[in-house]
Amino acid sequence: MKNWLVPIIVVAILYSCSTGQYAGTNKMYRKQVKAYAKLLAEYPVKDSFVTATDWVGTTNFSMRRPNYVIIHHTAQNGCEQTLKTFTLPRTQVSSHYVICKDGTVHHMLNDLLRGHHAGVSKWGNASDLNSSSIGIEIDNNGYEVFTEQQINSLLEILDKLKKAYNIPTANFIGHADIAPGRKVDPNRNFPWQKLAQNGFGLWYDTTNIKVPVDFSPVQALRIIGYDVKNEKNAIQSFKIHFVQQDTTKVINEADKKILYDLMKKYQ
Repeated sequence: MKNWLVPIIVVAILYSCSTGQYAGTNKMYRKQVKAYAKLLAEYPVKDSFVTATDWVGTTNFSMRRPNYVIIHHTAQNGCEQTLKTFTLPRTQVSSHYVICKDGTVHHMLNDLLRGHHAGVSKWGNASDLNSSSIGIEIDNNGYEVFTEQQINSLLEILDKLKKAYNIPTANFIGHADIAPGRKVDPNRNFPWQKLAQNGFGLWYDTTNIKVPVDFSPVQALRIIGYDVKNEKNAIQSFKIHFVQQDTTKVINEADKKILYDLMKKYQ
């Protein structure tokens, strides 16, 4: 076995405990990971385009790493229901982490593997967020307040992820941010300001902010990262994150100050 492959297989084993009611799906997880490890061991890859006689492998490479963290609420009735959903092959949905109401964390997928949590999505120039992000699902039916235990566990996870993968502060965002009009999670009870105060995501300060006469709110939304193809949907997602008490899809003067300050931070 090639030496570089050993750490990958070790990581796979560490994430593949096979006890309890999920022994069957854990076995499926191990099988899939072994298949990927086998593919990585091929040199050259069987279906690659090669005309040279000799294989020449570069010495300069690393595993692809996540650059975003996307936060969700589960919109289901309890952690067990979510765990079942994420272990049924027919659902084709998954997340890297699930946080239960008591703060228990289920790490369901290796951080370096691609989860199926973001769906059709866009943030700035990035699309297919599944390929560049880690998904975190928080047990919440979509209307509840998030528990203190959940937020404490979330902050611990985010701290580890930020340090491990050097994720930029601005790249901690919500599902609603990357899928305006399609998703509204995490709900308006989510404490984005508290996360920003801890270094995960940006927040605004409108003290002494003066908005230029020619300021364009839509342009600001675009610069922050929102897909403004549908302006009303973009405004809704912005307010779910930054102006949670306001359920309208209209930009008022106070919103302009927030957008202007955020635009400068995101530029």
